[in-house]
Amino acid sequence: MKYSDYNEKIKKEIYENYNLIAGIDEVGRGPLAGPVVTCAVIMKKDSHIEGVTDSKKLSRKKMLSLRDEILEDAIEVSYGYANNRLIDDINIRQATLLAMKNAVEALENKPDILLIDAERIDTEIPQLNIVKGDLNEYAISCASILAKIRRDDIMINFSKIYPHYSFQTNVGYGTKKHYEGLEKYGPTPIHRKSFLRKFYQKQESFL
Repeated sequence: MKYSDYNEKIKKEIYENYNLIAGIDEVGRGPLAGPVVTCAVIMKKDSHIEGVTDSKKLSRKKMLSLRDEILEDAIEVSYGYANNRLIDDINIRQATLLAMKNAVEALENKPDILLIDAERIDTEIPQLNIVKGDLNEYAISCASILAKIRRDDIMINFSKIYPHYSFQTNVGYGTKKHYEGLEKYGPTPIHRKSFLRKFYQKQESFL
């Protein structure tokens, strides 16, 4: 289903006809290092937290302030992960879909329907893929925020182990300081080799 088809009428029908509605989202497709983190969250149907939106539009401070409210209104939350090795082995999209599926399967309460940001996963549970779902569907926005906080925390912890790449600020994205660290110290065990082929195209030992 295209986002243009996901109108208020369809949204109303979903919330009237399904009880356990899970929002699914991922964070971390683009970085050069670290995992993809996915989140599946089943929110109370009457939940309405002011300020919830796509995590890309929120500061970390704002997300942290929303997290407690989201968790309070959540029936259940679960996470899925795809590390850099899996991403290199099966590609970023397939790794993301697997992490989404793992997050759903980790839920103790089986959802009646899944609302997913622009993707479809391999499951028998009814699902709706919504383009720009992290911006326009409340449950997906909640999942986006929780996944973003979880992944940022992982990368901040990695910055203590690998201090030369500014993971605490760039969370693995290809910033100037990140590339400077790569040039001077080379890749870490958490770097995605498949994302660095152009950067290291002259270093056959890495490829």
